[in-house]
Amino acid sequence: MATINQLMTMFLSLIFLLHIAYVASSDLRPGFYSKTCPQAEFIVRYVMKNALIMEPRSLASVMRFQFHDCFVNGCDASMLLDDTPTMLGEKLALSNINSLRSFEVIDEVKEALENECPGIVSCADIIIMASRDAVALTGGPNWDVKLGRLDSLIAYQEDSNNIMPSPRANASALINLFQNYNLSVKDLVSLSGSHSIGKARCFSIMFRLYNQSGTGKPDPAIDPYYRKELNKLCPIDVDQNVTGNLDATPLVFDNQYFKDLVAGRGFLNSDQTLFTFHQTRKFVELYSRNQSQFFEAFVEGMLKMGDLQSGRPGEVRKNCRVVNAPPTSSSYS
Repeated sequence: MATINQLMTMFLSLIFLLHIAYVASSDLRPGFYSKTCPQAEFIVRYVMKNALIMEPRSLASVMRFQFHDCFVNGCDASMLLDDTPTMLGEKLALSNINSLRSFEVIDEVKEALENECPGIVSCADIIIMASRDAVALTGGPNWDVKLGRLDSLIAYQEDSNNIMPSPRANASALINLFQNYNLSVKDLVSLSGSHSIGKARCFSIMFRLYNQSGTGKPDPAIDPYYRKELNKLCPIDVDQNVTGNLDATPLVFDNQYFKDLVAGRGFLNSDQTLFTFHQTRKFVELYSRNQSQFFEAFVEGMLKMGDLQSGRPGEVRKNCRVVNAPPTSSSYS
């Protein structure tokens, strides 16, 4: 039977291994495909522009992919894998089912890249480029992304269930989650600004409207006039897949999200709690006043999140939804 000292040693070793798994990869760099696929970033931007024209909301959906991918065992496109008879994919994880959408946009990007330079650009890098473009094309900042990732050989639905936060999460829980990835309180608040664009479901706020903390009453942090709007959008008997805007300018990436939080008009509990919690409130107030500082901090956070790597074996998938078929062996007579 292991002694207490042995157990502590095993525990510390595990923590060390987890830390190693999430350090930045020195192989990632801007311009990674400058020689092997020089048109890669132009192709991604072109497809994203078309997606904006066809369905503006799709850009917000695609931008979320970086968050849902990178937090679960690093940025490796594991979340794009479909279920197989022997593997449960992450698309049906608790935080993803009926929430993540627009996977077809990534399919279109991958098809265009495979036509230009087959087998070169990973799906994991496509997520990073497409997320950046979703922000830039809707009025937000543009930045140089670091590329050179490989695609996972497996998905991790259970890990996704255990890691990704609920819309009910409070700021304290979110701070703890981000600290696990060496992301600061400032990173948490700035990256939450991704909710500057897009929508969310009534499912995510019913408890805020009708039973906050089991009280049978609405969340007192919601502005009363805004609560009336939400009651109309999400009555008690609503189809909970009905969606509402995450801020007052859901098609424009700006700092309106933070202005709404200051006014008590945050759609999600996990958003509004950033203003009511003392450690995060100062950043919400800062970004509500200064959009440039929000943009600068957002880019910094996206780059740090993009550095998360698991160190596990990978490949460049030909189809982002499935791992490549194993090579066939040849026999000679």
